[in-house]
Amino acid sequence: MPEHTIGTHEDWQAARDELAKLEAEQAERNEEIKKRRLDLPWVPVEKEYEFDTEDGKRTLAELFDGRSQLLAYNIMFGPDYTLGACPGCTNLGDGLDGSLVHLNHRDVTLLCFSRAPIERLTAYKRRMGWEFPYVSTYNTDFPFDFGLVLTEEQAEQIPEVKEMIDHPPEWLQDWSGQVGADLKDGLRENPSWIAFARENGTVYHTYTVAAPDPFVAPYYTSLLERTPKVPPVEPRAWRKDEYPD
Repeated sequence: MPEHTIGTHEDWQAARDELAKLEAEQAERNEEIKKRRLDLPWVPVEKEYEFDTEDGKRTLAELFDGRSQLLAYNIMFGPDYTLGACPGCTNLGDGLDGSLVHLNHRDVTLLCFSRAPIERLTAYKRRMGWEFPYVSTYNTDFPFDFGLVLTEEQAEQIPEVKEMIDHPPEWLQDWSGQVGADLKDGLRENPSWIAFARENGTVYHTYTVAAPDPFVAPYYTSLLERTPKVPPVEPRAWRKDEYPD
């Protein structure tokens, strides 16, 4: 027996009309959230940061590449990861390249950060076939200052993180094996988006959002929400070159 309802077109239309009301309410709520996001105060970045890129050392201001806005995703790829970045973050990275040209033409530079050394980021980027700029925050205070990574002490003080480290479920143990890092090190990385603005020579921090916000999920998950069947519960993510089939 099918687990879904079978009905007439009239049944479908009535149910669709009710759903449309909820979607309209959600859209209205989303507009309010977008306004509040734009109303967040801009905070001047007063510390000097220097990053390793594929083209050499760059300051935060130079990462804007001449534009006034910078949007970056922090991929979980710590210096202790020996086998590559988090597969879930990798899935999100797979969806970024198509947005580059459109964002660039709208005064936004898009890139990704990770804490692993630049040589490992460059090799992983080549493996995944990515085109977006991939910048290393290795040996800088930047990820700590902006909450993109936890210190060892902070990880110990967060009950949820400590519980996952001390009593990891099977899928998390698998994840540890996928990245090649102990959980006490691997779970300190924080998958998150961060935004900056540059105006009159000053760089401002404007926004940060971290998992489990939907914006931090791989793009294909939003597509699955529009398909007819409930997606299978699969806590393990796969890199695109590692699917078993």
